[in-house]
Formats: sequence, C-alpha cells, structure tokens
Amino acid sequence: MSKTFTRAEVAKHNTEDSLWFVIDSKVYDVTDFVDAHPGGESVLRQVAGQDATVAFYNLHRHEVLSKYEDLRIGTLEGEKPQVVTPKPGDLSTVPYAEPLWLTPVYKSPYYNDSHRRLQKAMRIFVDTYITPEAQAREADGKRISQELVDRMSEKGLLHMRLGPGKHLHGVNLLDGAVKGEEFDYFHDLIMAQEGVRANARGFQDGQLAGMVIGLPCVMNYMKDQQRKKAIMDEVFSGKKYMCLAITEAFAGSDVAGLRTTATKTPDGKHYIVNGTKKWITNGVFCDYFITGVRTDKGLSVLIIERGEGVETKPIKTSYSTAAGTAYITFDNVKVPVENLLGEENKGIYVILANFNHERWAMACATIRQCRVIVEECLKWSHQRLVFGKRLIEQPVIRQKLAKMIALVEANQSWLETITYQMNQMPYRQQARHLGGPVGLLKMSITRAAHEIADEAVQIFGGRGLTQSGMGRVVEMFNRTYKFDAILGGSEEVLADLGVRQAMKQMPNAKL
Repeated sequence: MSKTFTRAEVAKHNTEDSLWFVIDSKVYDVTDFVDAHPGGESVLRQVAGQDATVAFYNLHRHEVLSKYEDLRIGTLEGEKPQVVTPKPGDLSTVPYAEPLWLTPVYKSPYYNDSHRRLQKAMRIFVDTYITPEAQAREADGKRISQELVDRMSEKGLLHMRLGPGKHLHGVNLLDGAVKGEEFDYFHDLIMAQEGVRANARGFQDGQLAGMVIGLPCVMNYMKDQQRKKAIMDEVFSGKKYMCLAITEAFAGSDVAGLRTTATKTPDGKHYIVNGTKKWITNGVFCDYFITGVRTDKGLSVLIIERGEGVETKPIKTSYSTAAGTAYITFDNVKVPVENLLGEENKGIYVILANFNHERWAMACATIRQCRVIVEECLKWSHQRLVFGKRLIEQPVIRQKLAKMIALVEANQSWLETITYQMNQMPYRQQARHLGGPVGLLKMSITRAAHEIADEAVQIFGGRGLTQSGMGRVVEMFNRTYKFDAILGGSEEVLADLGVRQAMKQMPNAKL
C-alpha cells in the first residue's frame, strides 16, 4: 500500500541530503536523481519541499511521470490526483479532441453500434501495440517489425485498410468488432483516423501504405485468378510486401510523362523493363512493385518481383526513413507477360482506379492529425504560464484556437458527407461523380493543415520547433504535413480537377 504524507512532512525535505516535492498529490523523492536530471539540478532544488505541480507542467508532458514512476514514494494525505491519466482505449475529454460523433452529448446519423465497437477496439490496439513501436521506429528509422505486421494481419487490420469488399468476408476483424459483410466506408474512415493517432508520420507510411495503394491494382486487374489469390494471401498475411511504383523524377502528377519502358521480347513471352522510379513509399523493403511503364502505344502496369536487375536505395526526406522511401532502378528486368495488370496500353485506367480511395483515405488521416494538434494546443494553452497568466487567458490565443477548431470541424463534416455518398454509390458512380469532390476535399484539408500547423507553432513558440519535449507533436506535424499536400496528387492538380469536373455539369446559365 502506498505511503501517505502531510504537506508539512514533505516541506522538511528541502536539503542537500533529502529532496522531495509534490506533483499532482503524488510525492517524489529525487535526492539521488538530482545529478542525473536532464534539466540540471538547480531546477529541482528550486521546488524542494514544495508542490511543484504548476512548475512541472509548465516544462514537461504528463507522460514523463510514467518514465520516473520509481521515484514516487507515496501520496499526500487526504488528496487525490486531479490530472487525467488516459488508459489504452480511452476517449479524450478535451473539447474538440474527438470527432463530434464520439462526444457523448452529440448525435450523428452516420454511425451505429458496429462503428463504435470498431473504434473502441482499434483505439485499444493502436494505444497498446502501434504507438510504442511507431515512436521508436520514427526515431531510429528502422522498418516496421514483422511481429507487429503479423499481429495486424491476425486481427484483420491489413484487410480493413483496403476498404469495403469481398476480401473482408469471413475474416476475423479485431476479434469480431465488425463483420466483413457489414464493413462500410465509415468503418474505413474509423480505421484511417484511429490509425494515425500515434503521431509518427514516417512510420505511418512505413506501416505498409504501399500495400494500401498497390494491392487494389492486383485485386481488380490481375487476370490469372489463382495467382491473384496467391499474391493477396501473401500480402494480407504479412509474408510479402508491396509498393506502387508510378512516380519518377520526370513525372509526378503528370502520369503521362513516365519514361520507364517495357519492351516485349521477340517471342512475346516477356517484357524487358528499363527505367527509374523515385519517392516510392515502402520501396526499400517491398517484394512486389506495381509499376507504371511505357509500352509501344501507351501506358501499362506490370507487377514486378524483386530480383535480378531491380535495385532500391533509400531516400532521406523530411520524415523518418521508417517509411522506406526509395529510388528504384530497373535494369533489363525480365517480366512475364502474365504480370500485366489490365490491358496493354490502357494502364492509365489501372493507375486512376484507386485514386479516389487513396485521396479520401489521406483526407481522413490528415484531418485527424489536425485534431490531435488542436488537442495539444488546448492543453498547452491551459497549462503554460506567460506574463503571469495562462496562455488561454490571452485573447489572441483564443482567436487562434477558434480558427483551428473551425477548420477541423468544417472539414470533418464535409468528409463525412462525402463518405455517406460513397456508401450510397457503386464504384462506377463514385468514379464518375466523386473524383472532383474528393480532390477538392483533400485540397481543403491540406490547406487547413497548413493554417493549423502555422498557428500551432506560434502557440508553442520554440517548443514547436523542437523534436522532443512539450512541442514534439506539433514539431512533427509542422515538419511533415506537406507530405499530404503533395502525395496522392498535389493541391493545385486536385483543385483544378475539382473545378474541371464541375464544369462538365455546367448548364448554359447566365447572370
């Protein structure tokens, strides 16, 4: 049983030989820790024998206390902790830290009990298994562990990340949180949003994002059904990894500008592939490359296995090398013609087929990351003391928070509206009617991320530029939010797509 002390007893321990203090009613003995304190010993001696709660939270994140739990010797008599310590799976009680549908007082027509079960199960899984590894790998740059991939496969996470479909039927999805047959795009939205709460942007993409954008090409366009099933089984089981290799130094959003070539051999049984690909997510460690190539009369897509003539090199970008971002060289790579996905010279349809879902999923993730930043800023502005008062008492700070909250809530609402349309439309209608709206949505959300990152750094000051400590979450977001403004189609390209698609429906209307 934990010992209890009075404040008077704690106050006596303020000497060189005995240094105690209180944080949130818990008593800590740091006598033997003084010399090891990263911030120096004087900071600790200034609060010796005192209640250091305010001083501590002005300098440290709450999570630091768990790191030094062995220094806690008891609690204050008759007092209880006031600071919330979240457990795995808990919802945040900070205003606007959760989407409105997860806030008890609000209702939504979009979500039912199966959505709530999935959200709860996914949050527990992320908090327990993904977040600890995500933080470690973001720091050391190593790829995702096979242990975590196996666990994700076992619980159906890899299957669910590809959205609704027959591939989910009969699969164990987080121990029955939802049935594969009832999995819809709101379940998909939940998976995307809960999955990014670990706040490790490089690891987020290293968490098999290449599979998410590459495997649908195989599922929808591979003609050999037996081989298709074999590849799907390998990838869904986590035994093999896959990436989508379209972008080149010569062609990004301009897919038609690809220069990698695939020339048929005289006997017509193989393609010989030559060329390079750049900025390919997961390319460093993947086994299958879904590759855009130029054939004799147009673009085609091949599935190329890692082997002779395939070389990958890591590319260092703004986020962690845990993403496995690669520069790929194909040097006279021999590929069986059976590895053609879709029709020869009509690969543009294969490439475009998954764009809506990819962009929509990125929009889901980005707006959830924005919400995490809102929560960070709300917490910080309530605990940070400047000029003798809390930041939240400054009108200019409240104005910044209001702007951030409004951007998050408006875009989440638009996201849910489009998600509802996805549930009501078969694939062909989605392709026809939602390409423009999804493009505009992603553009709007990444523009919001730009504004939110800017305001968050101003609120956190120098800490918002520091990769550790109080501002580490804001620093990560500010350094990496631009990935979502570029990947999957740049803001400018998607904005133009949205307006051009709308113009196709424009009547002969006059002012």
